[in-house]
Amino acid sequence: MKLEAQKYADTVVVAPVGRLDHDHCEGFRAGLQPHVDGAASSGRGIVLDLSGLEYVSSAGLRCFMLAAKQTGGHGGKIVLAALRPVVAEIFQISRFDMLFEIFPTVREAWARCPRRHAAAFDRG
Repeated sequence: MKLEAQKYADTVVVAPVGRLDHDHCEGFRAGLQPHVDGAASSGRGIVLDLSGLEYVSSAGLRCFMLAAKQTGGHGGKIVLAALRPVVAEIFQISRFDMLFEIFPTVREAWARCPRRHAAAFDRG
């Protein structure tokens, strides 16, 4: 699975592309792990831009849950943004929309960040 990451101030936007199912979970976890470690060690945030995610299986949902648990256990935070309709429906059916803050756009996810973070995002 392809993951693109861009850092703005002390928050990183990570954008997975493709399908997150059993076959791609290990690649997703490996690519996300350095960002999760950074957020967990410093209390930073991660915005997952899911606009490029075509599908997520139960195995993929587990990856999200484990990353959020690891990050949140140390004061960090993961928020989700820009879910495609099929992915949003999967999150609703599985009730994962109750576990994560979900925003319609990445920019709206940044609205919850301190002003300097939003300014860094706008420049990026």
